[in-house]
Amino acid sequence: MNKRKLAGTYVVLMIAVIFSVFPIYWMFVSATNTHAQIITGRLLPGSNLLTNLKNLLEAKNIGTAMANSFKYSITQTLLALLVSSIAGYGFEIYNDRGKDFVMKILMLSMMVPSISTVIPLYTMFSRMGLLNSTLAFVLPGISSVFLIMLFRQGARAFPHEIIQAARVDGLNELQIFFRMFVPIMAPTYVAALTITFMNSWNSYMWPSIIMLNNDSVTMPLLIANLMSGYTQDYGLILLAVSICTIPAIIIFTVLQRYFTAGITGSVKM
Repeated sequence: MNKRKLAGTYVVLMIAVIFSVFPIYWMFVSATNTHAQIITGRLLPGSNLLTNLKNLLEAKNIGTAMANSFKYSITQTLLALLVSSIAGYGFEIYNDRGKDFVMKILMLSMMVPSISTVIPLYTMFSRMGLLNSTLAFVLPGISSVFLIMLFRQGARAFPHEIIQAARVDGLNELQIFFRMFVPIMAPTYVAALTITFMNSWNSYMWPSIIMLNNDSVTMPLLIANLMSGYTQDYGLILLAVSICTIPAIIIFTVLQRYFTAGITGSVKM
């Protein structure tokens, strides 16, 4: 009976894997086929990859879009990790009567739909002359309530005795944070990095509002532009989607070893 249950479990998991992997497989395979072959439902690799790539390079400046996506995503990720980790560390390590109240307010802010803040944010950045800039892309995302909660949860597993011993040895608070907290909390940083980078890389709504010229376009915006024409070449579009997907796949594949540990609040490497 146990063997039957185990076999049934494996069958269900295999079916789930097939349904999960098939769209990715179809995307990469379709990038090598012509528009007509994709329409007819061809599921095998074709020989049109170079032609699709040539057409993509001629149609859009994909190099600029990739460079912008990397620049914006890396900048936002690094700043978000710094700001959110310091905030989460402070909320857990330092004692203050009002910190729990402030945390409750931050958690309530998660209930506010992000779309409701678009007009105020756009008005603010427009008046400051920051449209089409890295700051306009980065600033709204560097303070994440979810990341603050994630780092606060991780800080609860951080041994407070180390902090007391470091203070006795003469280290100041910044030295304790960067020399001791950051290395020990590496899995949490990896989990936060993965989440933040992927969200930033795939961001569409906010960049589509503030990035108004071709020099500041990102990969999601470029793909949207390819799909907005009167005539569409699915081979070209899916090649662009495949190129856009590769960095996120690489990031998650390389860092998945520490992702689960970081999400669960573990401090073990």
